[in-house]
Amino acid sequence: MTGDMKVLNALDSAKTQWYHFTAIIIAGMGFFTDAYDLFCISLVTKLLGRIYYHVDGSSKPGSLPPNVSAAINGVAFCGTIAGQLFFGWIGDKIGRKKVYGVTLMIMSICSIASGLSFGREPKTVMATLCFFRFWLGFGIGGDYPLSATIMSEYANKKTRGAFIAAVFAMQGFGILGGGIFAIIISAVFQACFKVPAYQVDPLGSTVPQADYVWRIILMAGSLPAIVTYYWRMKMPETARYTALVAKNVKQATADMEKVMQVDIGTEQKEPVVKSGNEFGLFTKQFLRRHGLHLLGTASTWFLLDIAYYSQNLFQKDIFSAIGWIPAAKTMNAIEEVYKIARAQTLIALCSTVPGYWFTVFLIDRIGRFTIQVIGFTMMTVFMFALAIPYHHWTLPGHHIGFVVLYSLTFFFANFGPNATTFVVPAEIFPARLRSTCHGISAACGKLGAMVGAFGFLYLAQPQNKSKADAGYPAGIGVRNSLIVLGVVNLLGLFFTFLVPESKGKSLEEMSRENEDSAEEGAQVENHNRTVPV
Repeated sequence: MTGDMKVLNALDSAKTQWYHFTAIIIAGMGFFTDAYDLFCISLVTKLLGRIYYHVDGSSKPGSLPPNVSAAINGVAFCGTIAGQLFFGWIGDKIGRKKVYGVTLMIMSICSIASGLSFGREPKTVMATLCFFRFWLGFGIGGDYPLSATIMSEYANKKTRGAFIAAVFAMQGFGILGGGIFAIIISAVFQACFKVPAYQVDPLGSTVPQADYVWRIILMAGSLPAIVTYYWRMKMPETARYTALVAKNVKQATADMEKVMQVDIGTEQKEPVVKSGNEFGLFTKQFLRRHGLHLLGTASTWFLLDIAYYSQNLFQKDIFSAIGWIPAAKTMNAIEEVYKIARAQTLIALCSTVPGYWFTVFLIDRIGRFTIQVIGFTMMTVFMFALAIPYHHWTLPGHHIGFVVLYSLTFFFANFGPNATTFVVPAEIFPARLRSTCHGISAACGKLGAMVGAFGFLYLAQPQNKSKADAGYPAGIGVRNSLIVLGVVNLLGLFFTFLVPESKGKSLEEMSRENEDSAEEGAQVENHNRTVPV
């Protein structure tokens, strides 16, 4: 099958060309938008609490009730899981290209709609926000399997890991972009509306115009998606889908000749692309060949995202707990947004973004497996280093040490499993199931993100009920929560051993599709020998 196809061999051995970088930018801008939209909510949740849940006479500024906070932080993940499963499946059924633009349009429309709301009552504003963030998540979810699969099928085998990781690395710039944009918007509003801190004037510390701040921050997420929509629609279908799934080798060759600007040439005789081994997802053959692989990619992504998202979404709570962000009552509403955004941007700049790009540069040199093992190991070490002497880090003068170690856990998440769990599922499964299996693995990841988001919200509350945030039960405290995350990272390390190394191998070699054709060829030859003339 694939051995006869010059187009696939040409893709595997192609030198790095302009079309590779174009594909990285087109797919990567989707991920820039994904990260911006998913993580910008953590910049404005405290502001939403001050605006819509202010309690007269309270010594603390208003904060979102636990159920509302959980809904706003987690509803996008629910949508993302649905999108990953649906678009992963549909990407294998009708093609990657046909639905690639749809995900971007959903993201653009729902980003804008998230900043709009019906009425002024807290319930209606929050219900609207949750509704549109669910569908925003649905579009974001579709981008995961489609972008990873498209990039893996466009790339050559020598630098495939770097190209897929580069698409995912745009997530780092999305987190950074969200933080920088929030800093700019809050600084502008702060300059225009000078108001006292909450402890001086509880009501006056939140100006009516603060309501525009969170809306502008959320709506800006649509811009990068809108900009790249045209280019996404112009991309041809991947040659591997067209040749191996749609069975049209001539079309695949014509598409790639256009993209690569070379003459690949078609075989005189159309290759036979029908295989007797085209097993489905729910078959014994798939279970035997790829069952452990799917368990490995799904479980490592699940465990990684518990730690990664709980860290990312609740940075502001951790920074407040160690005193890196001042007490809420000492700031006005817009100033608090500025301080939270500044802290998160610093972490993104110093650890998140560099971690992604370390992976891009090293993944095809030292391999996916090694990077994932290093990442999980170091995340475990640093998490315990934060948790065990936690009291030490809360003392004055020790905050910098805490922030440095905390940043290093982010660095090794991104120079580690956060990147590799995205790359590997796009490489090790057959073309006809590649998008579906990536979607399943990614959905398990987002399930982990929900466990992290909801679980950490409650677990990190102080053990003393009187010190917990309004409406929350007593938790196990930040220290014990960090120990739990350390154990989760350790489990991720163990499950990594189920995942095969794909460095330097073609996609067909990894998925063993070329073995199918060899077996089929042998069977045909034997049949011809035994048939009497």
